[in-house]
Amino acid sequence: MAVPQTKLDMGEVATIWLDYKPLNALHPQLLSSLFESLQRAHQNPVCKAIVVTGGNNNFSPGFDINQFKKQSGSGGGGLDSKINDAFNAYLESGPKPTVAAIQVQGMICCAWVSVLTKVVNTEIKNPCLGARPKPTVAAIQPIKDTEAKERGLVDQVVSKEELLQAAQKMALEMAEAKRPRVLSLFRTDKLESFGEANMVFEFARAQAAKRARGLSHVLLCLEEAQCFAAAASLDTHKALVHIFFAQRDTKKIKGVTDAGKQEEHIFLRNATPRRSRGDGCRFGGMQRVRANLQSRVKKGAMSQAAFDKAMSLLKGELTYDNFKHADMVIEAVIEDIPLKQRIFADLERACRPDCILSTNTSTIDINLIGTKTSAKDRILGAHFFSPAHIMPLLEIVRTEQTSKQAILDTLELTARIKKTPVVVGNCTGFAVNRVFFPYTMASCMLVDMGLNPYLVDKAIAGTFGMPMGPFRLNDLVGSDVGFHVGKNFLDSFPDRVYISQLIPMMNQLKRLGEKSGKGFYKFDAKRRASPDPEIVPIIQESQKAAGLLKDPRKPPKMTDEEIIEFIFFPVVNEGCRVVSEGVVDKPADLDVATVMSMGFPAYRGGLIFWADLVGASKIEAKLSALAQMVGPKHAGFFAPCDYLKQCAQAGRKLSAGVGPASKM
Repeated sequence: MAVPQTKLDMGEVATIWLDYKPLNALHPQLLSSLFESLQRAHQNPVCKAIVVTGGNNNFSPGFDINQFKKQSGSGGGGLDSKINDAFNAYLESGPKPTVAAIQVQGMICCAWVSVLTKVVNTEIKNPCLGARPKPTVAAIQPIKDTEAKERGLVDQVVSKEELLQAAQKMALEMAEAKRPRVLSLFRTDKLESFGEANMVFEFARAQAAKRARGLSHVLLCLEEAQCFAAAASLDTHKALVHIFFAQRDTKKIKGVTDAGKQEEHIFLRNATPRRSRGDGCRFGGMQRVRANLQSRVKKGAMSQAAFDKAMSLLKGELTYDNFKHADMVIEAVIEDIPLKQRIFADLERACRPDCILSTNTSTIDINLIGTKTSAKDRILGAHFFSPAHIMPLLEIVRTEQTSKQAILDTLELTARIKKTPVVVGNCTGFAVNRVFFPYTMASCMLVDMGLNPYLVDKAIAGTFGMPMGPFRLNDLVGSDVGFHVGKNFLDSFPDRVYISQLIPMMNQLKRLGEKSGKGFYKFDAKRRASPDPEIVPIIQESQKAAGLLKDPRKPPKMTDEEIIEFIFFPVVNEGCRVVSEGVVDKPADLDVATVMSMGFPAYRGGLIFWADLVGASKIEAKLSALAQMVGPKHAGFFAPCDYLKQCAQAGRKLSAGVGPASKM
């Protein structure tokens, strides 16, 4: 492993090189070595000035976030709270001027010399410190060095070849009083007054409070430097660090990526155009792709040249003739088992014997789809979440017969199409949909018990932090889809489902949500949602059928916390089953999957990480109490699974997994 260190070239202008491959991330050891080199340079009588630069053609992207996994004595997540003072003492306020010669990003010095690249404070956008996936403290984006110079963020912009010489010259000029030495931490020339600065901070505080409701660490980032340790000690910080590294590790699959096999790079070897088959579907599919890409061009997210190139790779086909060139085929027809079986039999005949055959089904047994083929070792699920061009998660569903090579090559595909993969087992709903089937059912049970659906949505979205509540989500997806998907779980897990008439009635009345203009909400021409009083009689009829509301005049009174527990604890319970059955390779994979598909708040760390913060014993006790409260008819919906009970009794974390005896 690379050793974090600096290299010092002493002379009239001392040059300190950051040396920590590959990116020169600011590891505590690198910072310690930097301070030691700075001290030596300041104390050497030969040295008049100092230049700090980076080896490996990179200055530094910022702090080494691997250190956030560690907890220092000061609670700073591996970061010594004295570092800011050391920066000031050695880099800015030392006896000799310092200049940063930066290739990518820089640190505080008396001056900066930069090559033509980008300058940005990446830590503002880092998910380990931000409240949500989007920036929260400030909408920081990279800017070109030319613009940075105009704004006073860098002092000189030169070519890469001139960088070091220009920085050394500037440092010597400051040492000889031929150029003013400015302490950047105390600059005020870009502000009309301190009052203006205070207004900027007040605006930032207001934005943080609005965009990061109920989160304290974002506001701490706007306060004094010593507040960093307080922010780093929060559960929010721990959760975001966990998700950051868990996302990196989803491509590490026990028994697959450590089995000695290598990717065959089939997607690098062949630049095969994407093909779709079927006249009506072909035209409709190509038009949707065109519309999605044109939208990106209109927003400035894609150039016209990139659009033209992308469309040139998309071809429509009416036969399987050209499928012999394909490295992988992804079937995405309606959830019709005989139709899928016919398609896979045709694909086996039309494609190469090493072509991966995958299905985008969200519910159907993968083994069933491949029944009429002899290609079962290269059949898998490639479950994209809707809308596929936006949602970042791809569930790779393996069967007991899927080859390791097919999984490896599909993992490579996810990198090329910039998706985050989670390899899961073959079962009803796979990982995400299976874990979340109690989500809507528990929500419907609350309404059948007398709660207002809009208050339920408010608790789940406004208080807990989901992108939207369960009923608004139902309207987004469609009651018809919810009804169809829900039926699969009724068939597969009849002992632990809650059957409400609410969604079936909405489906029968064609209140399908956004697509029909009415669901639990009503929608205007711009698809803006608002409460709809027309659902009152529908709710009343569902409540009457359920028989859970004894007196309509006295609906139960529940706090937001009680609503959250009622809905999410059954989801955790099913997540425990998924972990114990080995449906996911490791519990952290389920955390990533729930964050990147359902929008489970990243600052809560994902489903299992959040459950560990709550505690297995509390969740088990609450579920047992709810099972008793609803009576024998519905007790199975809340009954704690064996894995949850074992963890609660042993005081063990749910994220610990179940050991080598698991299928994982």
